[in-house]
Amino acid sequence: MFTRIVFDRFTAFQKADIVFSPGINVLIGENGTGKTHVLKALYAAADVSVTKKSFAEKLTKVFLPSREHINRLVKRGVGRGSGSLEVFRKIGTEELRLRLSINSWEDSHLKATLSGHKKTWFEHPVHSVYIPVKEMLANAPGFKSLYETRNIHFEEVYADIITKALLPPLRGPSDTARRKITSILQKAIDGKITVQKEEFFLRNKQGNLEFTLLAEGFRKLGLLWTLVQNGTLLNGSVLFWDEPEANLNPKLIKTLIEVLIELQRMGVQVFISTHNYVVLKWFDLLTRDSDEIKYYSLFRDKEFNVNVKSADLFSDITPNSIDDAFEDIIGQEIISEMGDLGK
Repeated sequence: MFTRIVFDRFTAFQKADIVFSPGINVLIGENGTGKTHVLKALYAAADVSVTKKSFAEKLTKVFLPSREHINRLVKRGVGRGSGSLEVFRKIGTEELRLRLSINSWEDSHLKATLSGHKKTWFEHPVHSVYIPVKEMLANAPGFKSLYETRNIHFEEVYADIITKALLPPLRGPSDTARRKITSILQKAIDGKITVQKEEFFLRNKQGNLEFTLLAEGFRKLGLLWTLVQNGTLLNGSVLFWDEPEANLNPKLIKTLIEVLIELQRMGVQVFISTHNYVVLKWFDLLTRDSDEIKYYSLFRDKEFNVNVKSADLFSDITPNSIDDAFEDIIGQEIISEMGDLGK
C-alpha cells in the first residue's frame, strides 16, 4: 500500500508532498498540473518491486523523455540543479522508502542515485497495473513482440498493459468479491472476454466480436473484467487508471465507479485522474462511511508552481476546476435565457 510521495524539482513539481488513502485516490486538476506524473511515478516504483529492474530505467521507459535522457525529468530552471522523487509504502507496520536523485547535467539513468530501503523494497513485491488513456487491447496482436524487438516510440505502460491482459486466468474458482465484480461488468458489456492468439474478443450470444469492431467504452470495461478474472487485481494490488471516463458513455460511468469501489472493498488500492464531474459525483453518491476515499486538487499558484490540496469529501475539494467549469456553463445558460433582461 502506497502511503506518500514527495517530489523535489521533478517534472511539473517544484516541491510537493502528497499523503495517500489506502483505498481510493482521485486526482483532479487542469491540464499540465502533473496528475499523470503522480500515477506514473507510483506505478514505476510498484513495477520494479516485481520485475527487480532499475527504478531509474523504468521511469525513463514510463515517462519517455527525449532520447530517454533521465535528466529531462528534472524540473526545468535556470542553471544546473538536481531533482528527486521519494515513494513510501507500508508493509504491515513498517513503512518503506525509495528515493531517486537525478542531476540535470547527467543524462544516463545509470547516473541516478537510488537510496532508502532498497533491499526490503525489492524483497516485498507489490503487484500493480497502469491503464493509460489510450485503449490498447484492440492493437494487441503482435505489439508485445514488436515492442520487445524494435526501438519504437511508445511509453512502456502500453506494452505493460497488454502483457498483463494476456495473462491466463487463475486456477480454481473465483472468490465471492471477484465474482461480484465480474458479474457487474459482464452485465454492462453483455458478455465475456476471450483471447485467441493475442487477439481480444467479446463473446456473447451472437458469437465472438473482435475488439477492433467494439466501442472503446466496452473495450475499457472488458479490460477491467480481464484484469479481475486473471488475478492481476487482487487483495493487496494497486490499480492506476488515467482518465477512466475517456470514451465512456455517461450511462456506463456509474458501473465503472461501482466496480472501483468494490475493488477498494476487496483490498485493491486505487489511483485515478479525472476531468469528469459525473465521476466525482458518483463517487460521492455511492461510497459508504466505511469506504476509504480521498480527493486531491492539483493547481498552479501565482508563481506557476503546482500545489496540491486534499479533501476527504467531494464537497470540500478546493480549488475544483471541474465545478468551476460547470458553474461557468450554468452562468452562461442563465444569461442566454434572460436575454436583454440580464443587461
